[in-house]
Amino acid sequence: MVEMMISITIGLLIIAALLGVLSSTSGSTKTNDRTAELQSNGRYALDHLKRELRQAGYRGYTAEAPQSGGWTTPNIPGECGTAGSFVKNIRQAVWGKNDSNPFSANCIPATSYLQGDVLVIRSAATTPTLQANEAANSLYLRSSYATANVLQGSSLPADATATGNFALVEHVYYISPYTNSNATTGVATENPQVPALYRVSLQANGSMTSELVVTGIEQIQVEYGMTNSNGTVQYFNASGIGSQTDHSATGPTSWDNISSVRIWILARNSKAEAGYSNTSSYVMGDQTYTANDSFRRQVFTSVVQLRNYRSPY
Repeated sequence: MVEMMISITIGLLIIAALLGVLSSTSGSTKTNDRTAELQSNGRYALDHLKRELRQAGYRGYTAEAPQSGGWTTPNIPGECGTAGSFVKNIRQAVWGKNDSNPFSANCIPATSYLQGDVLVIRSAATTPTLQANEAANSLYLRSSYATANVLQGSSLPADATATGNFALVEHVYYISPYTNSNATTGVATENPQVPALYRVSLQANGSMTSELVVTGIEQIQVEYGMTNSNGTVQYFNASGIGSQTDHSATGPTSWDNISSVRIWILARNSKAEAGYSNTSSYVMGDQTYTANDSFRRQVFTSVVQLRNYRSPY
């Protein structure tokens, strides 16, 4: 009997030790999974923006700014900025707003914006659209070696030698307080709410529509490198570039001088972690975000040179 009791005791001790190891391993696995989640989302968001920024300012066959005389003014449902002017402002490769939403009256409702900067990226598609595939409501940059005009598909003349019709590519990036929402009410459908990187994009049907880019992104900060006449580059947040209402401009602005962009992305886990306390401070551009919860976070940053920058000097 004594031997049996000793054996049972030893067995219980071994089982308790194994349960401790199992619990520790399970906790480590969950922590690693959460770390992998935010790293995957953060890297994807950063890589996505880098690709878009490298394409910013591409104008097809010409380096010239589009000529306003040949522009059409179609109705663009959901257009950001000034109706009839925002989408056509293709000469402005990038534009931004510092820590506020300038489009609450049209394309980004106040309930859909959480915090951080708003970033506009414009370009033409990498290849021209074949005449047989041109859509009546789509917007194109009709580009030749000497000039470029923004036209709607229904207004495009016949194709000509050394002329191409490049679909316009325009995105407005912002941070939404949620990843999933009711399409009618805009109210978040997940609990807890998971912030996400969204964009309002120009569609093939001639409208601008909100699209999810990647979930788990809580903050975006942007600084813009302005090239001076002596060739030096200075970085400013959007408030330091110039007019904050020239996102729909049709002529030269200070934004023509932007040659590079510095980005900070703050990624966050979708679920809080029991037993973990995050009180870290994250410095991003002109903002310092201090956490006070149980979510893991990581900052991702990069500087992107605008390949299609054209010096005005």
